[in-house]
Amino acid sequence: MADNPVDENLLNQLKKLQAKYDYLGQDLSSYLDGLLYSDYLTYWDYVHVDTLLSLQNPKTSFPDEKVFIIYHQITELYFKLVMLEIEQISTRQNIDEKFFIERIDRMIRYFQNLENSFAIMVDGMEKEQFLKFRMALLPASGFQSAQYRFIEIGSTDMINLVAAHERNALENADIAAMLDKIYWKSGATDLATGKKTLTLQQFENRYMAEFHEAGIKYLDKNLRHVYRTNFLNSPRRDEIVRKLREYDTLVNVFWPLAHLKSAATYLKRDPEDVKATGGTNWQKYLPPRFQRRMFFPELWSEEEKQEWGIAAVKKLMMQQ
Repeated sequence: MADNPVDENLLNQLKKLQAKYDYLGQDLSSYLDGLLYSDYLTYWDYVHVDTLLSLQNPKTSFPDEKVFIIYHQITELYFKLVMLEIEQISTRQNIDEKFFIERIDRMIRYFQNLENSFAIMVDGMEKEQFLKFRMALLPASGFQSAQYRFIEIGSTDMINLVAAHERNALENADIAAMLDKIYWKSGATDLATGKKTLTLQQFENRYMAEFHEAGIKYLDKNLRHVYRTNFLNSPRRDEIVRKLREYDTLVNVFWPLAHLKSAATYLKRDPEDVKATGGTNWQKYLPPRFQRRMFFPELWSEEEKQEWGIAAVKKLMMQQ
């Protein structure tokens, strides 16, 4: 019985592969041998399901601690998705409106999902369990999420991340000086003494050098810089501005408010509030109106800046 003829399309693909591997100085035949002997790819190996499901290591026997761990791991994966989009935008040569808008839309969807998912934290754990197992987590804190800080650094000029009352004085300062006065440091000071908490000390020791490197890296290619360099006179500028304002609001208003709602649910007690893990000052750190942090301040009116976060708080209260 004669062999079946080789499909012409397959021959063309083999020729292209031959050209590719010749260019690389590699032997195509050896690679085809490897393909013959390799196993088929499976979903569980590709996604590393077994490894992923083994990464929850609670410190106590309270069942809801696993909910707490898994949710924070999911959050970090979403942050990684956001950083992938920021990287695409920051490294894109000859970036156009379509590419920029599509990537901003992706980041908006990620943060929309994050905001909507926070009900897992607010309503998904027993308060009694949380208030017990959290004591075994000291001094670790969600405050120590470095990826969130990289998102901030990749989204705007460093001066916009400086504590509000320090910005005028540091307008022309270098990255190191701005990092020294970055807004989130005030959120990890001891409630009684005003000194750095161990949480902040650990965080700075582990990541401050990387934050400085990121500040240098994104100095002229953060999202705000890309917008101002390429799209101020774009025919689609109004659309881009709407997208950037939505992203700004999600990250700097609704996301902190979601945390604030969770903190109030678990940590607020009359007549005294319970300290967050690590002693972070959540009452002063989380409300957007205190920080007035904006990635794109030029896109907001003075009235909007003065009332930063207030409309979102009212919306949140109406939903309760």
